[in-house]
Amino acid sequence: MGAPPERVGAVLALLLNAFIWGVSWWPFRQLADAGLHALWATAGVYLLAAVAIEAWRPGSLRATWRARSVWWLGLAAGITNACFNWGVAIGDVVRVVLLFYLMPLWAVLLARMVLGEPVTVGALARIALALAGAVVVLKPPGAEWPVPRGLPDLLALAGGFAFALTNVMLRREHARPDAVRATAMFVGGVVVPGGLAAALATGGALAWPPAPATDWLAGTALLGLAFIAANFALQHGAARLPSGVTSVVLLSEVVFAALSAVLLGGAALESRTLAGGAMIIGASLWSALAASRAPKEA
Repeated sequence: MGAPPERVGAVLALLLNAFIWGVSWWPFRQLADAGLHALWATAGVYLLAAVAIEAWRPGSLRATWRARSVWWLGLAAGITNACFNWGVAIGDVVRVVLLFYLMPLWAVLLARMVLGEPVTVGALARIALALAGAVVVLKPPGAEWPVPRGLPDLLALAGGFAFALTNVMLRREHARPDAVRATAMFVGGVVVPGGLAAALATGGALAWPPAPATDWLAGTALLGLAFIAANFALQHGAARLPSGVTSVVLLSEVVFAALSAVLLGGAALESRTLAGGAMIIGASLWSALAASRAPKEA
């Protein structure tokens, strides 16, 4: 018997989201070359998205302001965007994406804390496998401890945690109208990256946005349209599938990111990265298998 149409549509929506995010590092780097830091670009992209959704669904901002529980969703989404977009703009794309996708670890812990889902023996084993993969990725030859290597690694880890929280919050807020959830995420994508960029620029750690120019304004607008599509695709899929299945389908972003990075020169595929990445992806695939068998399997 084939999968229900709603389930197939949800998977296809998540694949679209994964593709957009997987190749988004390239336009962010192009905008950086034009003088627009990834944090400013992120804030600009989501400002356009927030304005667009308010025009499409008038009153969305007011409804979001009143639905205070979705503020946590907006905060999580804002941190996700700030960390991921900054990380892929300055770091090794595949490495950043792999560390970002430590979903079996974060998803299990957050689903327990926020949704009250049980932590099973199988879940603990998947966490162990994901952590082992992270150790392999993080530990360079000759190093004693597997610690993050610079800002891109830290951004990837923080962004991955925030992304897992975003997915869990989407499930908790699934009864809210799509426009309210999207507005919360878009506003978070403006406030968090924009606030961080302004703070860093005030301290001289990064430049203020350059003078208006066609190249970066047009690029930001196009990227904004793509992220609007990605956001609605994520909402549609994550609200209709178990968190474990969502995590695994979104792992296709690793494939999209790796292929685009190799083709466009955004990453070097070291054997250590491939080995650790296989363990991280294996843990997530295991999560999907366990989710598909629940509640039969602990």
